[in-house]
Amino acid sequence: MSDPPTHYPSLIAVAERFASGGAIAAVEAFGSGNINDTFLATVEGTSHLPFVLQRINTRVFRRPQLVMKNMSIFTRHVRDRLQHSPLSRRWEVPRVLLTTEERDHWVEADGSVWRAISFIDGSESFDAMHDVDHATEVGYALGTFHNLISDLSPAQLADTLEGFHITPLYLQHYDRVVAKTAVNLSPEVRYGLEFVRDRASWCAVLETAKTQGKLPLRLMHGDPKVNNVMFDRATGKAVSMIDLDTVKPGLVHYDIGDCLRSGCNPIGEETEQWETVYFEPDLCEGILRGYLSVAQDFLTDSDYDYLFDAIRLIAFELGLRFFTDYLAGNVYFKVKHPDHNLLRALVQFQLTQSIEFQETAIRALIQDLR
Repeated sequence: MSDPPTHYPSLIAVAERFASGGAIAAVEAFGSGNINDTFLATVEGTSHLPFVLQRINTRVFRRPQLVMKNMSIFTRHVRDRLQHSPLSRRWEVPRVLLTTEERDHWVEADGSVWRAISFIDGSESFDAMHDVDHATEVGYALGTFHNLISDLSPAQLADTLEGFHITPLYLQHYDRVVAKTAVNLSPEVRYGLEFVRDRASWCAVLETAKTQGKLPLRLMHGDPKVNNVMFDRATGKAVSMIDLDTVKPGLVHYDIGDCLRSGCNPIGEETEQWETVYFEPDLCEGILRGYLSVAQDFLTDSDYDYLFDAIRLIAFELGLRFFTDYLAGNVYFKVKHPDHNLLRALVQFQLTQSIEFQETAIRALIQDLR
């Protein structure tokens, strides 16, 4: 058991507002997310499962009530669909836990917004991909997630993060930050500036396809990193996707690109040896194979045509966001040191370049899997 946070007593009081029987035994920091503060609340007694307690970052999610409304709508939809059409294997969707006042969130006196979500029992997540079998399960998880919400109209969910994954908007923000920032032209910063400049002209590829009607608006997860896939401890199979704040109308291509970006980097996103980062093609094949085994039921020919663009673009986009935040003074992402976001950006830029070097092979793989 880890040491309790300094505000441990207040955390127990918050958790008790969501406890449906049984006293709170402990509340401990949980996970490695960059946005919300996340804890695991343990309930006294063996009959009660632990649950996830989170303080929503209202600087990022400015309308937390809509975030919770979205989450309630689509999790209920998935549970209903699974009840009527069960899968041939275990799959769970986290439940939104209500407060003692039957609300899906609680606002503390200081304005902090808290919510509780059921914990997927007997499961674990991993920060990095283990092997191709692991990659295939990650792809299956994302495909299953998309499939289970493919018949839920995007109009039923609010866009709680307007502009999220709209790369041209991130580029516009980047330009504004660069224009008003006294940039320290270290070799790394100079490299980043040149990298963005050389790729800015194609960053609207997916948005243009959406505007032209080639890519349909659907619901997307919004943050399908490897560590947001839960695996059954006993079987080693994917059983759930978590971190559901960013489920909203968008393009499934954003999710596909983000999943491959995070899953096909064996070195990891937090390495300081950014020049050694590369995009692993075998893991790419595993993810795509697992994803398409489920998602082929709803993907169109045009969807396939833009898969490579998604893989390339989302790695670049995240690098752009990290780089912009570094230049702006680290105001969005949590950092451990002043250059943290710069190093994160360089990792994603190096990954983008590795993807570009392998374009012919990746496009051939996509064609083979169609």
